[in-house]
Amino acid sequence: MKLLIADDSQIVRHRLIEMLHDFPAIESIYQATDVLETIEMFRRLKPDIMILDLRMPSGTGMDVLKNIRQEIGNTVVIVLTNYPFPQYKKICLDLGARYFFDKSNEYEKLCQVFQELTHRHKYRNN
Repeated sequence: MKLLIADDSQIVRHRLIEMLHDFPAIESIYQATDVLETIEMFRRLKPDIMILDLRMPSGTGMDVLKNIRQEIGNTVVIVLTNYPFPQYKKICLDLGARYFFDKSNEYEKLCQVFQELTHRHKYRNN
């Protein structure tokens, strides 16, 4: 599986990479730091999974979702944010995100999602 991490914080990207390193189904991890780079990389790479921050330079994760909405297809989009407001969650899910997690206290849910996705990927490929 290809993973795209879109977050302007190098610390967050590094933490995610370390955390997800042990999932063997993840074949490659790519990183983007702003909205325009995220949209371009999404279109070029067609990742299986994208972890998307809401606040980034040059816009928001919602801007990314609006731009790629018609192209999301089977990509699992996970919004991981410090701004877990219900109205943001609703908008993101309406725009195609499958999950919406709070950075401050829901990292374990992210691991659970990756365990499920890894299991499904393994099952599909056997």
